[in-house]
Amino acid sequence: MEFKMKPAYHGYRAYAYLEEGKDYPKFDWADWDWAGRHVLDLTDEEEARVAEILANTPYISLHDHPTLFPRKMDSADDITDAMRNGREMTAYEALAYSNLDCVFDNQLDGVNIISSPGGWKWIDIIHDLGMRLCDIAHQDFLVHCKTVDDIFAAKKAGKIAWVAVVEGAAPIENEVDRIDILYGLGIRQLGVTYSESNALGSGCKENHDGGLTKFGEKCVERMNQVGMLIDVSHCAPQTAYDAVMHSKKPIIASHVGAKGVWPTKRMASDELIKAVAEKGGVIGIEAAPHTTMSKTNMTHDIDSFMEHFEYVKNMVGIDHVGFGVDCLYGDHVGVHHAFSAALSLASTAKTGVAPYEEVPFVKYLENTTESSWNIPRWLVKHGYSDEEIAKVLGGNAIRVLREVWA
Repeated sequence: MEFKMKPAYHGYRAYAYLEEGKDYPKFDWADWDWAGRHVLDLTDEEEARVAEILANTPYISLHDHPTLFPRKMDSADDITDAMRNGREMTAYEALAYSNLDCVFDNQLDGVNIISSPGGWKWIDIIHDLGMRLCDIAHQDFLVHCKTVDDIFAAKKAGKIAWVAVVEGAAPIENEVDRIDILYGLGIRQLGVTYSESNALGSGCKENHDGGLTKFGEKCVERMNQVGMLIDVSHCAPQTAYDAVMHSKKPIIASHVGAKGVWPTKRMASDELIKAVAEKGGVIGIEAAPHTTMSKTNMTHDIDSFMEHFEYVKNMVGIDHVGFGVDCLYGDHVGVHHAFSAALSLASTAKTGVAPYEEVPFVKYLENTTESSWNIPRWLVKHGYSDEEIAKVLGGNAIRVLREVWA
């Protein structure tokens, strides 16, 4: 396979309008393809099909963190110093090598520790967003996406529509009007909770799930009113179900897997998957290391990832599944090790099955770019029709966005 760069990318690097080491600290960032470039083999006929599908189909990732992380992860200071700096480095070149037309960028979120080791502070979220918007304003490859039309325009121009997202609603505290502020600043998707509970409801790490609170109901209503897409990926089961039921518009679980395949707190139950689908929403399958594993292989690879996809597809149909791979550029396993407590990994990844084999990275899904090469290739290789592939790559997401976004 020949690696082609989108022609609309003209070589811009993050914060190129400033001088690194003078205007902001210099860090040693990882190469975006540090683990190699892994591509599933196809026949010439299959290659042609993939190319044609990608040419005609908007390809959307419903959940990613497409920024560079430090090269070294052997010291906590290597990554925490970089995160405290509060200046995310968008991986423009890596994205230019991807097949994506639209990426939902969840920014620093759980590792946003600019002013507090606990993260998730309102001022830090605004700092993070403002810094990224400033950088994006100085380039012409990523388009700040606020409408569905922006996605189609970006694809036509050979660019990528960039959707700003906040993964959990803790930063709004008890201020429902902050949803309006986030929307005004260009945020188009908000998670009800991260893994910890907040004023809206219970997160998936909790042992006791109180469901969506009265304040949470107000927030769901406000998100419906302003046109903010609602995400329940990190919610505890009852809270997620309540949010789906209370919303008048479709919602998504942007980055999950199926608990029926791998029984951890981070995976979605059959009940939730069916509820999301019945309300017209979409389940995005994630690929962050050691999430969408399966008892078939007892490790994490593209086949275990797609086992979750097919489980959801078989349960609720091809119209209600997509992809939110939850990748980044750098040592993702190292990030998990460094931020295990902040990301609530120990309390959400436990399972009753036998110990699994840890991988250094998820081959074929190691980052946002690699996953965008291999997901359509896997689908073609496994006999999915062009129409089915078009739906899961972006068609299903666009249907939901047309209903939700103002």
